[in-house]
Amino acid sequence: MADAEAAGPQKQEPTTTMTAIPIAIYWSIALWGLASRRPVLLYLFFATLPFGSLAVVPPALTAGLTFVPTPMTGLLLILKTFVDGQRLLIGIGSALDVRRLGLLFAFWIVAVIATVFMPRLFEGVMIIPVRGDVSGAGPLMPTTQNFSQLAYITISILMVFAFAQLLKTRAMRQSILHALVLAAAITIATGLLDYASQFVPLSPLLEPFRTATYTLLTEAEVLGGKRVVGLMPEASSFGSLCLSLLCILYFLRRGILDDRMRDLYLPPLLLGLFGFSWLSTSSATYVGLALFLGMAALEWIVRFFETRFSSLRRRHLGLEFALVVAAVGGVLLVVLFKPSLIDAFYATIDRLVLTKTGTSSYEERNMWTAVSLEALVQTYGIGVGLGGTRASNSVVATVSNVGVVGAIFYFGFIIQCLLRRASAADTEGRVLISGLRFAFVPPFVVGLLIGTTADFGALGAFRYGLFTAIGLGGLYSALQTTSIQRITPSDPVSAWRNV
Repeated sequence: MADAEAAGPQKQEPTTTMTAIPIAIYWSIALWGLASRRPVLLYLFFATLPFGSLAVVPPALTAGLTFVPTPMTGLLLILKTFVDGQRLLIGIGSALDVRRLGLLFAFWIVAVIATVFMPRLFEGVMIIPVRGDVSGAGPLMPTTQNFSQLAYITISILMVFAFAQLLKTRAMRQSILHALVLAAAITIATGLLDYASQFVPLSPLLEPFRTATYTLLTEAEVLGGKRVVGLMPEASSFGSLCLSLLCILYFLRRGILDDRMRDLYLPPLLLGLFGFSWLSTSSATYVGLALFLGMAALEWIVRFFETRFSSLRRRHLGLEFALVVAAVGGVLLVVLFKPSLIDAFYATIDRLVLTKTGTSSYEERNMWTAVSLEALVQTYGIGVGLGGTRASNSVVATVSNVGVVGAIFYFGFIIQCLLRRASAADTEGRVLISGLRFAFVPPFVVGLLIGTTADFGALGAFRYGLFTAIGLGGLYSALQTTSIQRITPSDPVSAWRNV
């Protein structure tokens, strides 16, 4: 949501009956999930990921701020998780323990101090505003963006705490993997509708889901073709979402225990996510796709030479190799008999990647990053606070916002997550945590190219929460000896009844 909030100046959308229908549907499901003993909120959290341009609270009631459905659902999920006193105590203990989530909590403390005090203390330092005119630098001053960005990242951090507890059990891990499959299906559906809108008059169907107050770049074209945006604010955010889901589901797919879902439903969804990542025509997403293919090849080689893992991790090695050989053979046949079909591919790569450095967009984004780094220097490494300046690099955005100390805590936490290991007895956890490491790389590199804020978002919260839950599998047991059966039943529905 933070990237979407930074997309540009406000636009006013009239309130109509049609725009009220999606809001009513969302809140009906959300309130049902809050009261239900089933994992409704969990599924809703991921199912709303593709609706990045939908305001679920009328902007007229929020002074123009846009609240999209995923973080709002996250708030309800946090509430439902920590209303349980036992879970709340464990969460507090995790925040105070550097072995668990202490580094992330320390990052939040620094972020709060920087956001509350630094925009006033260093008022006048030149920055790139998060909203408004981003074509040039302006003086730092306290704005509503400071507190909205702080709210967004607070939700993301609390979601890490929630996921770290919810995902300790096999049943809840399976529920969340199924929810991610649902998110992929909805993302592809929204992409199909947006793509078809250039041939069929679908605007009346799509416009009620595009009620955000910031500028929505839904009709942009590249090389004579429409950039697919789905129901996200712009093509780059849609491409980034497709890429992130593609990486997570591809590398974690062997952890899905439902054979039908893993082997029948998931493969076409992975192809769809790859296709719409391409149709987004986002330069950063193209780089991410190349990294995804490289990581997939590396992961296959690692699995091929491993002998200590169970068949769960090594399954389908031969089939995957055969499919890759067939795909490469098909491409070679196309090149051999119809080389002109490759021209469009080369033209797209040349236009969007190879010659990107000569575009005004590239120069502007470099200017954002340079100004943000200079602001960091002018604030003596303390930072300008969340929402204080915009960069085009997630690392620069983080360090310029929360300062060197906050960045050390945050990136130290990321390294800690990547180094976590599952217990020897948790075969499924070992498969998932290995897949998480491979899935982490492409989205992280994309963030280095286009990341504008320090917020790691919903999928980042899921990744860090699952890392923590698996890596600390045995650490909570002493704290839960009186309630372990209550918290870890055998099926997802029963598990959710205790949240």
